[in-house]
Amino acid sequence: MRAVLVGVWGKEVSKEFCKESIKELKALVKAVNGKTLGYIIQKRHNPDQRYYIGEGKAKEIKEIVRGTKADTVIFDDFLTPAQVSNLEKFLQVRVLDRTDLVLEIFSRRARTKEAKLQVELAKLMHELPRLHGKGKQLSRLGGGLGTRGPGEQEREVRKRLIKKRIHKIKQELEEIKRRRREQRKRRERPENGEKILRVAIVGYTNAGKSTLMNALTKKGIFTANMPFATLDTRTSVRMVYPDYKLLFTDTVGFIRKLPPELIESFKATLEEVEEADIILHVVDVSDEGWLDYVNTVKEILKELNADDKPVVYALNKADKLVENEEEINYLPHPAFIEGDAILVSAEKRWNLDKLLQKILEKGEKLKVEV
Repeated sequence: MRAVLVGVWGKEVSKEFCKESIKELKALVKAVNGKTLGYIIQKRHNPDQRYYIGEGKAKEIKEIVRGTKADTVIFDDFLTPAQVSNLEKFLQVRVLDRTDLVLEIFSRRARTKEAKLQVELAKLMHELPRLHGKGKQLSRLGGGLGTRGPGEQEREVRKRLIKKRIHKIKQELEEIKRRRREQRKRRERPENGEKILRVAIVGYTNAGKSTLMNALTKKGIFTANMPFATLDTRTSVRMVYPDYKLLFTDTVGFIRKLPPELIESFKATLEEVEEADIILHVVDVSDEGWLDYVNTVKEILKELNADDKPVVYALNKADKLVENEEEINYLPHPAFIEGDAILVSAEKRWNLDKLLQKILEKGEKLKVEV
């Protein structure tokens, strides 16, 4: 993939935010082994119904595509099916929006049956309204197209096939959700008078959630310096003397402009967030935009009806800001956070004892019952 990126800013989006979002889009392109050849942004208050950007800017992009020999143009926003179709005809290259790119990353990262089903569901929900005039092949859905009735258009047959597959996937995910509830009941059965405390680890993608999970529980989850390195939800136990059993659950990372199809399809996984007693919000404080990422995660938690839960902030990657653990206390970051925040380094194991202590204090306030 040789891509040119396109962003739009205006009355609701600042130019600085647009540039930051384009920077993130570059990282997403790299995550699918693509190469960004350049980007172009436009100030526009209202999207053009035909091309999203203005016709003049579309002509400019066409010249850039021709000059750079790009094969893909990626928009940092959600496009309508008509806009994608019009742009592809005009530019004569493949056109993707942010949702297409994120879904492609998710499909490559999915490992378990559940994650693969969730990604397939999201892709189908995204594709369904785009069938009109696209002529997309649906061979990956399995099976043939079936018998077509007299005069029935192929597009309608494809729509019916996709809807049928969506229904089947939702049934399978409901069964997985039911089994997870049973597993949760078994995990949460107290032994020897211990108190159970459920902690859901959330955060912006690549904030270090899985690394922190490994540090707290010695789970051995795969980690990598890339967006959405892991999609699968995992739960691991940490026993804390004398009577606490902490159940840490790692969840899929969040991102700006997270496609609604993904939120919908991953609800079975994100149910762990809704069921948690405490939210452990992991933040990469070495990133200049860390406060914006905090707000993005807060907004998604609100969508999941989990914004009223007690939160402990793990301000991670402090080792990128200071040379040793003693210097952490001089960093000002917690002052910008409303609530309990502990500066840590999951990689260097700095301040993890203080983080655990803060989680236990929250547990005591909740008066967790045996």
